[in-house]
Order: sequence, then structure tokens, then C-alpha cells
Amino acid sequence: MKAFHHPDQARHNPRFFLIRGTVRPNYEVVERAAALQSGLASLGIAPREAEPATVDQLIAVHPPEYLDFLAHAAAAWAALPSAGPEVVANTHPAPEMLANGAQPGTHVVGKAGWYTADAACPIGEGTWEAALAAAGCALAAAAETAAGRSAYALCRPPGHHAYAARAGGHCYLNNAALAVEALRAAGASRVATLDIDSHHGNGTQGIFWERGDVLTISVHGDPAHYYPWFVGHAGERGAKAGEGLNLNLPLAIGTGDDGWLEAIRQGIAAIEAFRPDALVVPLGFDASKDEPLNALAVTEAGFARAGALIGALKLPTTITQEGGYNTAVLGPLLARFLGAWGNA
Repeated sequence: MKAFHHPDQARHNPRFFLIRGTVRPNYEVVERAAALQSGLASLGIAPREAEPATVDQLIAVHPPEYLDFLAHAAAAWAALPSAGPEVVANTHPAPEMLANGAQPGTHVVGKAGWYTADAACPIGEGTWEAALAAAGCALAAAAETAAGRSAYALCRPPGHHAYAARAGGHCYLNNAALAVEALRAAGASRVATLDIDSHHGNGTQGIFWERGDVLTISVHGDPAHYYPWFVGHAGERGAKAGEGLNLNLPLAIGTGDDGWLEAIRQGIAAIEAFRPDALVVPLGFDASKDEPLNALAVTEAGFARAGALIGALKLPTTITQEGGYNTAVLGPLLARFLGAWGNA
């Protein structure tokens, strides 16, 4: 299996993170990429350097005005008097404001609230370049998948919480959605996604909510007690042409291997019924029992079994790296997952 990375992903070095009213160091650290590369190296996989994504490629998912915000927010923020080192919104448009015709305005503070969903996506110097690099990895992997092969994209920052025009949860560009659109453009009639990150793939769900050609599945901790809090419930099934093509499989907090793998089997059954031409797997290791903010308790053996189960589908697949923040275990977990995939 080919893998893709880009050194510019190290340019994103977020500092701000808010937990229960306390500002703490951000978990989405630069060292995550090195830890994942160590896992690839243990399998004898030397990742190739992908070309960063271009704006022309990104507009398949993200509108130009949002991309313009991401590209210029850090510089505009730095020009403010007494500005902090990163763009972090202090207000967001409430539903009542939106109902009254709210607009993003032209000031970077207003745009920050409009184009971000939460305080977990600080934008600093280098964030835009890192996001372009991560998206380029997803697109390079998708090109492999379009040729009938599976590939892994070492995406940092991750992407599955990013909506078409809103960042959130460490995510700025939706790498998985970009891979889906690239596969559709390359001729895949139907594409499925199976998100096994610990958190609901809310951005991917939002992007494909009304699409009849994309099946979105997410296995995650119960959002009644876990990020993203407001969506990710089992009753969310899509709308219009996409009605019935969104499947959420929320799990009780503390669920271990057996319950997690059973949910993945349910997702696989839905994929088999959908009969896609290609698959995208947003892969998060934050379901690990060793995660600092875990909701689930999956073991290393559990990730290996998941790799074997999904790999046994024998579908051309793009794997996009999502969460997983304990750098001590990321490499071994990736090696177990991909190693089992290759043996499926």
C-alpha cells in the first residue's frame, strides 16, 4: 500500500485549546506526524511526498469565500491591536441571528465566528499551508484508489469535522470529502465512507447530507456525552436524495473492542448493500483506551481486527488520517491496522 505525506504539515502548531473553561495545551501536536511515520516505517512503507492541494481542487467541496478566509485570517488577525497569536473566535452567529439574515461581515473577528464552529480550530501562521498539504495527501491517495488500489494519507491537520464552509474540532479542510469528490470525478458512480474516529464525522455528514451517490457511516462515542455534542445521533438519516444514506452508530461511553467491532460490522453490511465503487475510511485512533480524552476503550488488537474486517471488503480505498493524540501509541496502532488490512 502506498502512503502520502508532506513536510508542510509541520507548519501548523496550534497552541490554544479550551476544556471545561480551562485553557490547556492543544493535543493536535506536530509530533503526531512523526509518530505515524514510525508506524509506516515498521511496515516498510516509505511515504511519498504529495503535491499540496490547489484552490481549484478544493472548490469541489469548499466555497471560495471560506477558502479566502482560511488563507488570509492569520495575517488579518496579527494586524489587530493586542491580538493573540492565533485566530480564535469569541462569538458565533446564533440560530436567531441566522434567522434574521445574519452575515459574516468584513472584519476578521466576525469572519472567525462565522467560519468556525468552535474554539478547537485555532488558526496560526502556517495553518493554511499545512491544511493544503494534508488535503494534497488525501487527493494523492484518492488518485491511487481511482486506479483500483488502496492508499493511506497521513493528513495533519485532520478533516472530518470541517463542513463545506466552517472549521471545527482541529479540522479546516475536509480531507475525506475531498477524496470522495475526487473519486466521483474519476468515474466512481457511488462512494461510501466509513468513519471510525472516536468522534462523529459531522462535517462529512453535513457535506453529503442530501447526496444520493455517497453513503456516509460514522462509528463514534455517544454525542449526548461527547464532541460534537449536537449531532451524530442514530436518527440522522440524510435528506432529499440522500435520505437513508447517512448511518450513525453511536456507542456508549467506555465501549471496548466487542461493541466497537460490532458497530463496524453493521457499517460494513450497509456498505455491501450500497455496492459502492470505492471506499473512504476516515481513520482515527482516538478510540484507543490509551487516549487522553477517550470516550471508547479499543485495544491494539481491536484496531487490527478492524483493519482486517474493512480490508476484507476488497474495495479500492482511501484511508485519511483523522484523530489520535497519544503520540506514544499512534505508530503501533497504525502498523497493526494497516498490517491486518494487507493480510485481509
